[in-house]
Amino acid sequence: MPDSPPPEHPHPRAHLALMAVLAGCLLFGIWGAWTVASGAGGDGDGPLREEVDGLRQDVATLTRSDQVSREANRDLQLMLAERDEEISALRADVAFYERLVGSTSQRRGLTVHGLRLQSQGEGAWHFTATLTQTLNRAAVSSGTLTVEVEGSRNDSLERLAWADLRQSGDAPGVDYSFKYFQQVEGDLILPEGFKPLRVIVTLTPPRGQAVEESFTWAEATAATPRSAPDA
Repeated sequence: MPDSPPPEHPHPRAHLALMAVLAGCLLFGIWGAWTVASGAGGDGDGPLREEVDGLRQDVATLTRSDQVSREANRDLQLMLAERDEEISALRADVAFYERLVGSTSQRRGLTVHGLRLQSQGEGAWHFTATLTQTLNRAAVSSGTLTVEVEGSRNDSLERLAWADLRQSGDAPGVDYSFKYFQQVEGDLILPEGFKPLRVIVTLTPPRGQAVEESFTWAEATAATPRSAPDA
């Protein structure tokens, strides 16, 4: 059997050429990957990214500025509303003083000029009664004030006395002592299920006849300007 020819080995130059081609492909791949990566954050997108960041900052600044302006406008509206209330109260004070001590004012004896009731929740009410006296301007009016409330409960008319409203059998009246006017304050508690209709205020001086004034519940609880300045 004839001897087989020895295997052919590639020429060294061909081997080097093949290695060069493979190296070139590898370098081309690396260069392509680097190009793609650098293209995602390269110099071409730098200015655009800076512009977008700048616009986002402008939006954030404008949003905050708008919020601050809205808050300032709301505070201004609240302040103006408070000023309007103060002006209304001052006008009411002036009118009250004119009626009380004006040269053309009608002189009256001890009376309850006004009554205001404010809810404190859960049946509790705070009352403010304005008392006046202009008949004898040199005299001091003094005594005690009590309150009664007329209304209905369980479809029956009922009148709650001062002791009932104060929830104490020996509750004393509220003292008053003034020359021209005074605001007297106190608290009441209405029982559950009671529907008030009318409030009766009684002034009892040490001597002489008691003075009684009545107000509807709706009138006393209405949101109206104060009847007189704080005494």
